[in-house]
Amino acid sequence: MSASQESFTKPARTIVLIHGLWMTALCWENWIRHYSAQGCRVIARSWPDMDVDMEELRRDPSAIAYLGIPDIVTHYEEIIKGLDEPPIVIGHSFGALITQILLDRGYGAAGVAIATAPVKGIFLLPFSTLRASFPALRNPANNHRAVPLTPRQFHYAFTNTLTATESRFVYERYAVPGPAHVLFEAALANFQPHATTRINFQNPSRPPLLLVAGEKDHISPPSLVRATHRLHRKSAAITEIQEFSGRSHFILGQEGWQQVADYVLHWAMRSPKPQRHAACGARFHS
Repeated sequence: MSASQESFTKPARTIVLIHGLWMTALCWENWIRHYSAQGCRVIARSWPDMDVDMEELRRDPSAIAYLGIPDIVTHYEEIIKGLDEPPIVIGHSFGALITQILLDRGYGAAGVAIATAPVKGIFLLPFSTLRASFPALRNPANNHRAVPLTPRQFHYAFTNTLTATESRFVYERYAVPGPAHVLFEAALANFQPHATTRINFQNPSRPPLLLVAGEKDHISPPSLVRATHRLHRKSAAITEIQEFSGRSHFILGQEGWQQVADYVLHWAMRSPKPQRHAACGARFHS
């Protein structure tokens, strides 16, 4: 077996974390410390033009107004290409959607999609998903704007299992305006043959994928995650699903986040790894 083949059979020790809409990579701060303490190399970078001072981004988010899913995917493709081993890719919300696109293109040793945004092929969205997205989608002009959530909207969408006071603390620490364009791309995907959220659900060479749902999640409730799981089951590639009770969309930070973090890392570390990388242009060496 060659050195390059060996890198796919040994458990990956590099982890790439991808955040979702209305957040930055700061939302992973607990996971970064937790995984680093276990000897993992953890890479958590924000979406393009979002690795800036939080207050600056809140004050003037114009730099991300036109940011779209292809831009975000390319950003993380370039990060992964620069690594010396295929990483475990873990994404949350729209980051979970990005994770699935990356896996479909052959990037990563394994992937975990936590509370995923809808991929192309999901036709019926739960009411809570629509309500949580409404602040951005209600005005077509928002398609090229970065739209913030109010504390009340954030409480419904992200932290509905917390008190208003607890939610306000989370909001002030993590929430930023989000490029609404990615929401419009997802919302219109089923009407576009070459939608940016499309995935080849019959791809047999996709790396293993775990889908994670939170019981109390308003943005990505279990029914949406289960529907996504059914689509991926068309492939012979490994696809599993896990639901955590009592978890909201703030599954990364609410009480008990360590259980989720440990579960997904253990799953990814024990998943069989592909013997060779798909033809996507990424190259790794040991």
